[in-house]
Amino acid sequence: MKFLICSDGSKQAERAVRFGGMLAAACQAEVTLFGIVEEAPTEEDLFHALRKNQQLLKELHVPVELITRSGEPVAEILKQTLQIAYDLVVIGAVRKGTKGAYWMSAKAYKLIKGSPVPVLVVIGEPVELKRILICSGGGSYIKNAVRFAGNLAQRTQATATLVHVFAQPPALYADMIARMDDVEHLLKSTSELGRNLREQREILQGQGVKVAVKLRHGPVIWELLSEIHEGKYGVVVIGFAPSGRPFQSFIMGDLARELVNRADCPILVVRGDAAEAAPGITGVLARIRKAFGRLQEEEASA
Repeated sequence: MKFLICSDGSKQAERAVRFGGMLAAACQAEVTLFGIVEEAPTEEDLFHALRKNQQLLKELHVPVELITRSGEPVAEILKQTLQIAYDLVVIGAVRKGTKGAYWMSAKAYKLIKGSPVPVLVVIGEPVELKRILICSGGGSYIKNAVRFAGNLAQRTQATATLVHVFAQPPALYADMIARMDDVEHLLKSTSELGRNLREQREILQGQGVKVAVKLRHGPVIWELLSEIHEGKYGVVVIGFAPSGRPFQSFIMGDLARELVNRADCPILVVRGDAAEAAPGITGVLARIRKAFGRLQEEEASA
């Protein structure tokens, strides 16, 4: 495997190097330590930080190559990923305030949107990787993220939790969600959600990963944040498949951006197939009705 760990010489970048280096050591990955100079006065400070980071990686017995560039960071990082096939890009990000829609660095999210390579955004002070949370939207686009997370879990001997949140439906359909609250019943069902969660669990089990499946109900972002806080996860994994439909994005919100903005632990964003992105509100309700109908049929024939 090949990791691209990016640094601007900041304290948060050093945390990203340390955490990325730990993963690289577990994955036996080669690392390119990538420093980018935006302004000439920062060049000497950046080189000093990079040399320190390079020594940190060597102490972890990680093969490391040091590269520096001048220019706009996101453009230079994306250019580097086109030149060499990396398996993971690691960056550090800090929040710029406590209000507004863009708490974290806008550059970090711009990179997430543009990178075909999985991006690990290291926020705050990372903890030892013992537990991985995989946010399943119930669709098939999450498969890439599940496989990547399973690989990390297997190599770091971490456990995995697949969590699916039932968005708060209109009152008319609230009883449908309540009937699907039994995890094992759902996983044995023929509903699309049941099949997808079952397949995701099987992918992880096939990689030798101990995995649990959890269901939550309510506003998606707040339920996921609650799970992250309660579970003390080392990494949170998100599948990212932009739909290209502005109205859908407005209605559904951008879950990847919201989690990266609000979570206080490293977030791994893995791009999936845009053609398999989650449906809009109408599609969600249609799937709820369809799944509920199948559950009723299964109960009637039992």
